[in-house]
Amino acid sequence: MADERTGISKSDWLLAVTLVVAGLLISGLSLAEIKARDAQQLAQATPPLQGSPAPADSTTPAESKPGGTRPTTPAPEPARPDVEAQKDGAKAALPPAPAEKVAPAMKDK
Repeated sequence: MADERTGISKSDWLLAVTLVVAGLLISGLSLAEIKARDAQQLAQATPPLQGSPAPADSTTPAESKPGGTRPTTPAPEPARPDVEAQKDGAKAALPPAPAEKVAPAMKDK
């Protein structure tokens, strides 16, 4: 028997109500499981970091040595080697600059 106003039968209404109730039931069970899972999860803290103890006689800072050289290993190389090195097979570390970045030589005043 179809409803005269909407054309929907009682079995269609029963199916729709059943699907809505089943969806709400599944949603409720899922939320309950999520809540239960969060309650069981424990945070695990890492132990505090321990630094190395300072030497007993470190009341003054270390002396600076002016004029010292900084060791560089390996030795730095130029980004664009000179023409002779390029002829010998050295490759540039950087690509050539684009034309719009290259300016003409400055004239002496």
